[in-house]
Amino acid sequence: MMMLLPMVAGANDAVKVGGIWYNLIPKGKVAEVTSNPNGNKYSGKVTIPATFSYNNVEYSVTSIGSYAFYQCSGLTSVTIPNSIVSIGEAAFRECTGLTSISIPNSVTSIGKWGFDTCTGLTSLVIPNKLTSIEDMAFCGCSGLTSVTISNSVKSIKLNAFCGCTSLTSITIPYSVESIGMYAFGSCFGLTSVTIPNSVTSLGERAFERCSGLTSLTIGSGVNEISEDAFSYCSSLTSVTIPNTVTNIEMSAFANCSSLTTLTIGSGVTRIVNNAFGYCPELADVYCLAANVPSMVDHNGEYGATKAFQGSQIEYATLHVPLKSIEAYEEVEPWKNFMEIKPLTDGGQEVQKCATPTIAFTNGKLKFSCKTEGVEYVSEVTTDDVGKHYSNEVIIGGTYKVSVYATKAGWEKSDVATLEFTLDSNGNVCDVNKDGAVDVADIATIIDEMAANARRAKNED
Repeated sequence: MMMLLPMVAGANDAVKVGGIWYNLIPKGKVAEVTSNPNGNKYSGKVTIPATFSYNNVEYSVTSIGSYAFYQCSGLTSVTIPNSIVSIGEAAFRECTGLTSISIPNSVTSIGKWGFDTCTGLTSLVIPNKLTSIEDMAFCGCSGLTSVTISNSVKSIKLNAFCGCTSLTSITIPYSVESIGMYAFGSCFGLTSVTIPNSVTSLGERAFERCSGLTSLTIGSGVNEISEDAFSYCSSLTSVTIPNTVTNIEMSAFANCSSLTTLTIGSGVTRIVNNAFGYCPELADVYCLAANVPSMVDHNGEYGATKAFQGSQIEYATLHVPLKSIEAYEEVEPWKNFMEIKPLTDGGQEVQKCATPTIAFTNGKLKFSCKTEGVEYVSEVTTDDVGKHYSNEVIIGGTYKVSVYATKAGWEKSDVATLEFTLDSNGNVCDVNKDGAVDVADIATIIDEMAANARRAKNED
């Protein structure tokens, strides 16, 4: 009589224990959760044990294999034990019925597409031994409203959270050094993002189409705003690019249709076409760079002029360092702004001198200004009534006086003007040109002085 010996499963022979299929490694006495080889899908609640016995051998369950629960749309709950250290590629991909999952801190790796399109998940805590969130790991989890990323994570990779449309906020810890391409793309519900100073690499389209984003802080570790990084963030109203950034790539903030205020840091040397294109509400641009940033087209050719195309900058104000204002006034697209105003070295608005007032009394002109310590620059012109002189000069005529005030570190004032008429003896005469020299002429002078005073007051 032949004795039948128990079959020991090899690395490629899946076995079923307690309703779960495993790949076994007898030598290591470890097991990996795998998919049903017959094609049937897991459903309902599944509890993965930390250990189990098979053929009198105790196995430790240390991993969930690639595609183990792939497209198990009827799966509602999974309990993962602390023995699990890795979750493979697409392990829970398209488990649309899965509403909650607790990933234990024993897990050190989650593969690409690990939880891709788990649309029923609402909250997620990344375990504190995970150093990388892989490509598309949580992409398309449209029901996800809360994510906690542990401070062990150093990189958030390609498409990691793209399409998580219900996510309203995210805290990126200071451990993160890189954010990959489209990592948070199309997270429409995201309202606030702070990129910590630890981040040195920001991938293309990292936050593209985050249309609900109203608050953005970019850390000082970033030295380049990549292509389309924040394009179509249509709720952003204000953006400050830190001084550490040197390059702003093509379409970085394009189609930010609510953007009104933009601050470009002092370190920016290169801006590519369409970087701020089609931002029609743009009203104030503060460029703190002392040297005018170079403009580049999409082929890397210098001399481009379309960084602000479609943003109607002819109706916007540019604010630049006082010492560089002439340089900005000479080149496109900067010179195309409606107005260019100077800034102090600290990036503050340069104060403007008050408009001076002019008084003419007892044959003397007197200037005064509410801004203390100013100097006056004036000009006097006349429509001379005398055309031919002998040995006497006729001083009569209509005189026009203009003056503005200047002060070191201040913007010069607006120009004040006064017009008066003298007869040949130097006396005020028919100022209002009504054909008579009377008190009305004095009143005209007083009215003019009062008007100057009112203008000066309004401008202070």
